[in-house]
Amino acid sequence: MNSLHVSNELSQLLEESNVHIQLSVPQLVEKILSRNEGKLTSTGAVSVSTGKYTGRSPQDKFIVMEESIKDKIDWSNLNQPISEDVFNNLYHKVLDYLKQKNEIFVFKGFAGADKKTQLPIQIVNEFAWHNLFAHQLFIRPSEEELLTHKAGFTVISAPNFKANPSVDGTKSETFIIISFEQRTILIGGTEYAGEMKKSIFSIMNYLLPENNIFSMHCSANIGVEGDVALFFGLSGTGKTTLSADPNRRLIGDDEHGWSSNGVFNIEGGCYAKTINLSREKEPQIFDAIRFGSVLENVMLNPETRIADYDDAILTENTRAAYPIQAIENIVQPSIAGHPNTIVFLTADAFGVLPPISKLTKEQAMYHFLSGYTSKLAGTERGVTSPEATFSTCFGAPFLPLPATRYADMLGEKILEHNAKVFLVNTGWTGGEYGVGSRMKLSYTRAMVQAALEGELNNVETVKDDIFGLNIPLHIAGVPDEVLQPGKTWSDPQAYEKKAKELAGKFRENFKKFTKVNSEIEEKGGPIA
Repeated sequence: MNSLHVSNELSQLLEESNVHIQLSVPQLVEKILSRNEGKLTSTGAVSVSTGKYTGRSPQDKFIVMEESIKDKIDWSNLNQPISEDVFNNLYHKVLDYLKQKNEIFVFKGFAGADKKTQLPIQIVNEFAWHNLFAHQLFIRPSEEELLTHKAGFTVISAPNFKANPSVDGTKSETFIIISFEQRTILIGGTEYAGEMKKSIFSIMNYLLPENNIFSMHCSANIGVEGDVALFFGLSGTGKTTLSADPNRRLIGDDEHGWSSNGVFNIEGGCYAKTINLSREKEPQIFDAIRFGSVLENVMLNPETRIADYDDAILTENTRAAYPIQAIENIVQPSIAGHPNTIVFLTADAFGVLPPISKLTKEQAMYHFLSGYTSKLAGTERGVTSPEATFSTCFGAPFLPLPATRYADMLGEKILEHNAKVFLVNTGWTGGEYGVGSRMKLSYTRAMVQAALEGELNNVETVKDDIFGLNIPLHIAGVPDEVLQPGKTWSDPQAYEKKAKELAGKFRENFKKFTKVNSEIEEKGGPIA
């Protein structure tokens, strides 16, 4: 099946009378309510349930083994190959399935705020609420752009279509399959809308580096003096929370590119975790949830229809999708200059990494490649408590190319623009998970603010005996003893044992990077 055949077959589907193309937010909300796909909250947001899939399904994600890309992809259990025949057969079945639906929905838009490199995309949905999600998360076209819009990549999502593994060649009823040659992503068997978002991110992580643009799983904001900051980290480490700063304008909360001109947001919206959300702690996110926002798996009071963000009965991975314009203090268009400060966020379940430390270039490369954090409950199916994990470049599930490709680009950017890099632990202090406590958000905010304002560039530091990290001795608003993790543990020997255990995990994990310059490991890794 060639690309022309794919295009023609899809075009025939989109010409059907039951296809709704580019409905507005009010129209989509009306469709959702009429189809009983969700409920309206007291603020006008749409509350939906994603069924049994409340997180991503990484073991069900595949890339088609095609001639043009087979020697470029870093094939692994995260980038699993699947045959063209499997893709083609499922493609026919999914389109035939959608043709039988009374209604399907199409969104046309873009990925990438930089018009020089942005990718036109279209999202074809079985569910109206999924199309509303796409409308909120991706960049919306102007009326003029819509007239000439021609999709460079298409997502086809049919949650109620279940694969038969023994017949269809999948691992389960769920599948997320990317075909770079057919410029198509097939999604079936899961109602979790985040699969659409992360599939587009995955293809951008292939396409952008091919054009010499560093693609990044990070949030970004800009200060009043034009200083740009990046926040790298996996889900739940604080990217969205820390980048939504009332004193800085938001560029984007999750996905960016860094070109020769500066940084740009890949998306047009935000996908924030809402567990324990409150106006007091996160006012910008709380107030951004309004008419047309999508709330996933958030429980409502049946009488008042007020969202209960503390209720995790369905999952701790509760989410809100809203357009970036719902945040008052933003950059539009979502582009800015070159970053001055880079922050690596980690939620250390061992409770031994410093809450903030200054990184040398080699340490920055080492920790970027390591991507250490704790996988938090609910982010993926089957994860019910934090687990120590290493996710290369703080986004391994979404990186089709070898990790060194992204790390090399980061190293070049740090040198070229003299960016300052910090490692920030938003995880546990005073003991490991279950013993210690989560780092106070107020402390983290104070530390990050000091880093962004350049207050830590020339301060006195002490070198950590195990990880070799440079820890500031004093930061305004943070007790001195909190800055040095060993001093927060009641048992110093227990701390040292746990820290050396984690250091060993770092070394063991780094063995997989056989083609990395030895200097990065020697100067960037643990010293004890």
